[in-house]
Amino acid sequence: MSPRSASVNEELRRRSRERLLQATVELVAERGYEATTLGAIADRAGSARGLVSYYFPGKRQLLQSAVHRLMHLSLEAGLEREPRTADGRERLARAIDAILGLSRDQPVLMRAHMAGILQAQGFVQCPEQQRLAALLRDTVQRYGSPDVDADYPLLRANLMGAVFAALLPGAPMDTGKLRAELFQRYGLDREMGVPPEQGT
Repeated sequence: MSPRSASVNEELRRRSRERLLQATVELVAERGYEATTLGAIADRAGSARGLVSYYFPGKRQLLQSAVHRLMHLSLEAGLEREPRTADGRERLARAIDAILGLSRDQPVLMRAHMAGILQAQGFVQCPEQQRLAALLRDTVQRYGSPDVDADYPLLRANLMGAVFAALLPGAPMDTGKLRAELFQRYGLDREMGVPPEQGT
């Protein structure tokens, strides 16, 4: 039996990493961050426990990568849904709705993610975060930004602030009001994107 090629090995590593990320999303959403162990994540992913440490330096970093992957997939699905469009304003509306939709649909997971970012570990820049950033930067560019390098971080901050406000324990804000504020800020029509009454 001949040894596997480098491309086959790379694909196996990619799939193994993605299984760990998906298992993290599922378990944290089901059990919460504190009750989710690295061993349980490895078991759910069908991976050896040592692989978690091979790919990620700790549970917080694993969670951030997992949520960034989920955000990227949700954003990508929102941007590419039918009818497809190249219109920058519509794409920005869809991006806002995709991220706010996660705070509504995955509150336990997104709250754990925001808490991790605010703790000592801070913001993790991983491949998943870079793919998410590329999609958001492209959205800002298509929207017509004259300075993507300045406007992308501002959009990211606005979206993170809205998610935080929607998930604040004891004083959550309605996502519809947050959506309206963001749409007004960016000059978007209410009917754009996926209005809450249409569902996501």
